[in-house]
Amino acid sequence: MATDTIYDALRESHERQRSLCRKLVRAKPGTQDRISIFKQLHVELEAHAAAEERFLYAPALMDDAGLKSSRHALHEHHEIEELVEDLHKADAEGGQWLAVARKLSEKVHHHLREEEKKFFQVTGKILSDTAKQQAARKYRRDYARMLEKLSA
Repeated sequence: MATDTIYDALRESHERQRSLCRKLVRAKPGTQDRISIFKQLHVELEAHAAAEERFLYAPALMDDAGLKSSRHALHEHHEIEELVEDLHKADAEGGQWLAVARKLSEKVHHHLREEEKKFFQVTGKILSDTAKQQAARKYRRDYARMLEKLSA
């Protein structure tokens, strides 16, 4: 059996994010479904980002080789947060809402693709196998805690 690493844990959340983004842009205007999917996505994005920043980005920032890519990833998290805020402000029935939802979906997909193709490789060279396993346990614990907190 393969040992669980931070990358396994992150990919699980990435798949949930991709699925929720697809559902979000397909949801019918003015429906409870659209609002519910958005809330789920918002909670998923926040819980994931908080735990990921603590247990993958922070250690990467401590190494010169991880500085530039960590900063870039943090910047993208911030851009995603701003798009979520824009969606909160937009009329859920209007065309502007769908335009922002599409932009959010595109940004999330771009970020996840970049993270999996580039950032995981950079941090994979920085973290030891033991550190990757410990980070997975810490990430999963904090992610679950954040999901519960944000869902309340």
